Amino acid sequence: MKLTRPLERVLRVLLADPTAEHYGYDLMKATRLPSGTLYPMLARLQQEGLVHSEWEEQRPDAAGRPPRKYYRLTADGARVGRLELAKVPTPPTSTRRVAARPAHQTPRSAL
Repeated sequence: MKLTRPLERVLRVLLADPTAEHYGYDLMKATRLPSGTLYPMLARLQQEGLVHSEWEEQRPDAAGRPPRKYYRLTADGARVGRLELAKVPTPPTSTRRVAARPAHQTPRSAL
């Protein structure tokens, strides 16, 4: 698996609660990815056995809304996802230091 930025965003959302089920639009909002990026990625993850999907049963109170397809990580998907995210370098922290003024010193503008 090649870890791209979009895939990293999807994995972070799915790994926040690996047992939770997410429907496509929910994932689109959480990752800010367009459907043309998200759904092919989910299909590839499913082909690799890293994601499981399941259609919801149509509920009578759905008011004409089509059934949702829910996605969740498999156990292997959670393991692989954690390993891949562990390889992501963390952004460097700022090394710039701000000189602190001693508490007893009055700023020049107040003089």
